[in-house]
Amino acid sequence: MTASPAMNADLPADPTVDLPPPPLDESTRLDLSAAEAAAQAAELPLGTRFQLRDAITPIQAAFLDRHGFLIFDRVASREEVDAILGEVVRIEGELLESGERSLYGVPVWFGADPDGQPMLQRLGFTSTRSPYLAEFVQHERFEPVRKLIGEDARIGHEEKDGVVFNRYVQAEGSLRPKLGWHTDALRDVFYNGKMPGPMLNVGLHFDRITEADGGLRVLPGTHTQSGFSTLFRKIHFVSQKADRDEVMVETWPGDLTVHDGRMWHRVQQSSKTGWDTLRRSMYVPYVCDAYAPKNEASKPLLYHRLFDAVLKMRGAR
Repeated sequence: MTASPAMNADLPADPTVDLPPPPLDESTRLDLSAAEAAAQAAELPLGTRFQLRDAITPIQAAFLDRHGFLIFDRVASREEVDAILGEVVRIEGELLESGERSLYGVPVWFGADPDGQPMLQRLGFTSTRSPYLAEFVQHERFEPVRKLIGEDARIGHEEKDGVVFNRYVQAEGSLRPKLGWHTDALRDVFYNGKMPGPMLNVGLHFDRITEADGGLRVLPGTHTQSGFSTLFRKIHFVSQKADRDEVMVETWPGDLTVHDGRMWHRVQQSSKTGWDTLRRSMYVPYVCDAYAPKNEASKPLLYHRLFDAVLKMRGAR
C-alpha cells in the first residue's frame, strides 16, 4: 500500500475553501517537563488540533491525560480517504448479495439511505474483510498512538467489535441518525465482568462536520471518573440531551481523533436532512488485555442482543 502521511502537502490554493485551523505549533515545546506540559495543556482551548509526529509530544500526552481526547489534523490523505470509502462500498455490496447480517457474532446493521435503498450503517470487524484496511490501520504513522497505551498494545482486528465502520444519516428508515450517551466501559463489563483499564478509541473521520452537522460530542475529563459514574451518570444509549459541559468535535476529512473509551460520548443528530447529513467514521480498537479473538462461530453477547433489539424496533433490515 502506498500511504501518504498527511494531507497538508496538497492543500488547495483557493482561499475560499473551508480549511481547518492550523495545528498547534509545538516546534519549541518538544522538550517540556511533565509539569510544564501539564500547565500549558491546561491553558489550551478544548478544540485544539495537533499534528501527529513520530512520537506523542509532552503537551499531547498532558492534554489527553487531562481531557481524555485529542484531535490530529488530517492524518489520512484524500487518496486514502477515497480508497477506504471505496472498500466499504465494496464490502456493503458483498453483504447485500450474500445476505450476511452477522460477522464474528456481531450484528451487521442495515438501515435505509435517503433514497430508500438498503444502507450499511454499522459494521464490526471491517478490517477482516479488507486487506487494504488491515494494512492501513497498522501503518507505522500510527505507532505513536499505539504506544500511548503501552508497548504491548495491539489492534484488536478480531477482538471485541474489531475495526468498526459507522455511517450516520438523517433520513426516513435510518437506524443511526444519532447515538445516545454511552461509555465503552459498558461493553467491557459484558465482555469481562469488570471495569476496564485505560483504553483508547482511535477514530478516522471522512467528512467535514460542523456544529449543524451533528457529530461526536465528548465530556472532557470523564475518563477518570468513578466506576459508579462510568456506569450510571447517564442512561447508556437512552440519554440524548445535550450536556452543558460537552465538547463538539469538529472534523475535516482525514482527521484522526483519540478518545479514552471510558469517557462519556455521544453522536448528535444533524439539523439537516438527506444526503447532506451523511457522516462516516471508522474506529480502531487498541487493546492490551489478554488476547481474546472471536471467529465465525462466536455468538452475540447480551450487549449486542440488546442493542440489536433496539435497532430492530426502528426497522432494521
